[in-house]
Amino acid sequence: MNQAPREFIRGLHNLRPRHRGCVATIGSFDGVHLGHQAVLKQLTNAAEAHGLPAVVIIFEPQPHEFFTGEAAPARLMRLREKVEALFAAGVQRVLCLRFNRALRNLTAREFVQQLLVEGLGIKHLVVGDDFRFGCDRIGDFSLLCELGPKLGFTVSDSCTLTIDGARVSSTRIRQALENGDFALATRLLGRPYTISGRVVYGQQLGRQLNVPTANIQLQRYRSPLQCVFAITAHLPDGVSTPGVANIGVRPTVSGAVTPLLEVHLLDFSASLYGAKIRVEFHRRLRDEKKFLSLEQLRAQLQRDIEQARDYFKNHHSGQTKARDDRLS
Repeated sequence: MNQAPREFIRGLHNLRPRHRGCVATIGSFDGVHLGHQAVLKQLTNAAEAHGLPAVVIIFEPQPHEFFTGEAAPARLMRLREKVEALFAAGVQRVLCLRFNRALRNLTAREFVQQLLVEGLGIKHLVVGDDFRFGCDRIGDFSLLCELGPKLGFTVSDSCTLTIDGARVSSTRIRQALENGDFALATRLLGRPYTISGRVVYGQQLGRQLNVPTANIQLQRYRSPLQCVFAITAHLPDGVSTPGVANIGVRPTVSGAVTPLLEVHLLDFSASLYGAKIRVEFHRRLRDEKKFLSLEQLRAQLQRDIEQARDYFKNHHSGQTKARDDRLS
């Protein structure tokens, strides 16, 4: 495969002459699930055949988020996680375009001319046959096939992957997570569902409750999960350790509106501040709720921990034990 250096390009204005000439695809790629991975394999194969870089075009915010705002579905992954997953799938460049009114108002032909031809100089485009683009979604696969020969590029439709007779999609994975069906989510993603982030300082309330937590701010990201879970935390030194995680607004102690991911690791006492960890979800233990006192909260947290221990005893007896040394 053409080994062009990996690049994240934010905005059409940051395209340079050296970026012209590529094989590209366009989409949201939320989750980079098995269906997406099949498209990316098709993309990288075509890029290798052309001897050109493989480019994925994504949008921030995603188009449906631009149109529906807070009513938009929760994302499966943050932008950084998405870009890392795209690179891991063999993509050399990710072009992230700001989806705003100006982009939304481009006609389908303007979109092709300004972005695909003048901006990227594409030689081949891989898209689904249900792909729609341009103002009011007028552009479609047949228009691309019509314009391609005139503008110097070819077009192929991407394959649709089905599992258990249904299409693999971000919506289906989101529904599986909301239902607590992590086994199905894993099958559709091709890997366990995880959230990654850097551990930040919190209110230290967990230590007062004798349940110290590693806190990960989700920023503007809204998780499809909001409950208490049995989890495994994958740490920077390669160690994995079981634990309990809460994703929510902590109604007993804060009443915040921005969800926080709090992770308590079982039998672990090393400092994690500043470390980037990856949290893998296994089972929903209970919904988040408001308690009348910190003592009630403390008692419930101990029950959560015992539930998690029982889960890992029955399902993950071979779990790697965490070292109790301080992480570098």
